[in-house]
Amino acid sequence: MSDTSRRADGDADARLRFDRRCAGETAPAERLALNRTGSFEWDLDSRTLDVDEAGLEVFGLDPATFDARPSAVVERLDAKERARLDGAIDEAISGGSHSYSVHFQVPLEDGTHQWTHVQARILRSEDGRAHRVIGVVRDATAEVTHSAFVLDLEKRRRRQSSIVERTTTAMSRAVTVDDVTAALTGPGGLVGIGADGLALGLVEDSALNIIALSGESVDVLEDLGSGRLDPTRPLGDTILSGRPLFITSLASLIRRYPVLEPHIGRLKFRAVAYLPLIAQARSLGGLALFYRDRTVFNADERILCLGLAAIVAQSLQRAILFDEEREFATGLQSAMLPRRIQEIEGGEIAVRYHAAWSGREVGGDWYDVITLPRNRIGVVVGDVQGHDTHAAAIMGQLRIALRAYASEGHPPATVMARASRFLAELDTDRFATCTYAQVDLAMGEVRVCRAGHFGPLIRHTDGRVGVPQVRGGLPLGISTDFRDEEFPETRLDLVPGETMVLYTDGLVEEPGADVDTGVAALIHEVSGGPDGAEALADHLSDRLWERWGSGDDVALLVVRRSPDVGSPRAPRLHQYIHQADPQGLSEARSIVRQALQDWDLSGLADDAVLVTGELLVNVLLHTEGGAVLTLEVLPEPVRRVRLSVQDRSSVWPRRRTPGETSTSGRGLLLLDAVAQRWGIEPRGEGKAVWCEIGPVS
Repeated sequence: MSDTSRRADGDADARLRFDRRCAGETAPAERLALNRTGSFEWDLDSRTLDVDEAGLEVFGLDPATFDARPSAVVERLDAKERARLDGAIDEAISGGSHSYSVHFQVPLEDGTHQWTHVQARILRSEDGRAHRVIGVVRDATAEVTHSAFVLDLEKRRRRQSSIVERTTTAMSRAVTVDDVTAALTGPGGLVGIGADGLALGLVEDSALNIIALSGESVDVLEDLGSGRLDPTRPLGDTILSGRPLFITSLASLIRRYPVLEPHIGRLKFRAVAYLPLIAQARSLGGLALFYRDRTVFNADERILCLGLAAIVAQSLQRAILFDEEREFATGLQSAMLPRRIQEIEGGEIAVRYHAAWSGREVGGDWYDVITLPRNRIGVVVGDVQGHDTHAAAIMGQLRIALRAYASEGHPPATVMARASRFLAELDTDRFATCTYAQVDLAMGEVRVCRAGHFGPLIRHTDGRVGVPQVRGGLPLGISTDFRDEEFPETRLDLVPGETMVLYTDGLVEEPGADVDTGVAALIHEVSGGPDGAEALADHLSDRLWERWGSGDDVALLVVRRSPDVGSPRAPRLHQYIHQADPQGLSEARSIVRQALQDWDLSGLADDAVLVTGELLVNVLLHTEGGAVLTLEVLPEPVRRVRLSVQDRSSVWPRRRTPGETSTSGRGLLLLDAVAQRWGIEPRGEGKAVWCEIGPVS
């Protein structure tokens, strides 16, 4: 093409550009400049930077003074922003990348900052060396600000959703009014609802009762305790009007409620939301949420506060109803149980009752202590089937009937049979389990019957816990229906200082767990608990009711025979040896030896241990029950040891003449050889063989 043709084409292009400008069109560079976008070319070899006018404007540089040095761009940046830009460029160039993109802030003359975005292409030679960077630079303030706004909005929405979720979860677990207040004021409560303090008040008999306060200085705003609903105070005004109130400055709060002005110096917050608590058109009270740093409530925040108030109101309504039903149920059940337990001679009794945590569902568990003829007492624990008011009513009638039969002096088997017949004649489909025992604390004799119920536990004086094999019959009511009113009696012995524990299944049963696990836990706690009946009952209540929860009623009865330790000059011990306990004989010998060492009578220990073994073996082999071992020191000028073994057999031992090959029959001969004196005396239905060993030389 000739030069003339080129000039002609150039003139045509110029005329076309002129015609477009006249028509209102702009060139590409102008279009970019209008959108605060410029371009640059950076020669890495010559270390020069060529930036167009639009780019210089974005960088905040004067075209008249810009000297093409790359450092002229970055030296104006803050250190943090310079490091961000340099790091992005160095990483792209050294890492072999062909492009990079980075946002950074450029300081402006008015003291503000402009978000700037650089998008660049890295040109490399055939060997991969970077030699030129070509890119665009633009003002990204608007988009970054919008993005930050969107992110902040999303963050606030997530936070609000989290607050609603946490509050809903906490309130769903609240059963009583105390649970609601604990969820709001306990650890994490204020954080969970996004406030710095709160006050919760309930309307009770046209008065406002503040039931929860949390946060610094919030008690200034409301009278503590009960008081009339006062419209001159913000929470009372909110409750009476039923309208929420959002305050964003203390000045406006004081103008609206001058009664608070004397307390202005103690207020530690800047904003507060007063919210009525309304459920099913009933005004329950009011909730105040306090904020230290907030200065405004936007629409979303107001909706959040109202949503929280609705959640709390629904939970309070449910909790108030539960508390009312619970009070009714426990009142009914308490009326069915003995109001007090009489003091007894020769021991102590403790009872505990724990109601299931299930609203109006009341159980049929009961306990009773009955005064019987001949200075005996009757103790009973039982459980009527079901968890409702019908079960409680049946329990009350059955308890009274069983008490009447026992008070007439009937033996336990007869009492249980009559109680079963009484329950069957009530024309109900309910049955009952029960354990009844007649206790003679003077003699230590216990006669036990059980009807489908757990047998007693016996805690011995050394802390061991025995589980006697108490024979039993069918549950009350069922036994009569099946015409099987046999309730065999089992005789037990309580030596001085021993304790008997009766209980219902709620103490040892846990959903999903084997009942043997619960019984083992009970035995462990009985063994490790304190000695006194009251203290042991408290110990079991604290440890086991907390462990198993509150899904069932629990009745607990503890009877302890008073200990008999003698005096410092005449100490005494008692020990029961069960016939079915293979370790009992060995432990009895060890107890005797240790006691004599403790009493400074170790010189008599060998003879006493020998006699103990002979007397106990005679009882365990030739009778059908256990034995009660008593060891005491007689307070004489020359001290002797008296050892007694009591059993339930009326057959007295007789002296025999064993041959050389005989393996038995030498017990009384040993007594003659070792003891200074010995004898046999009747004891109730059985006898006691005793001997005296000593004196110590």
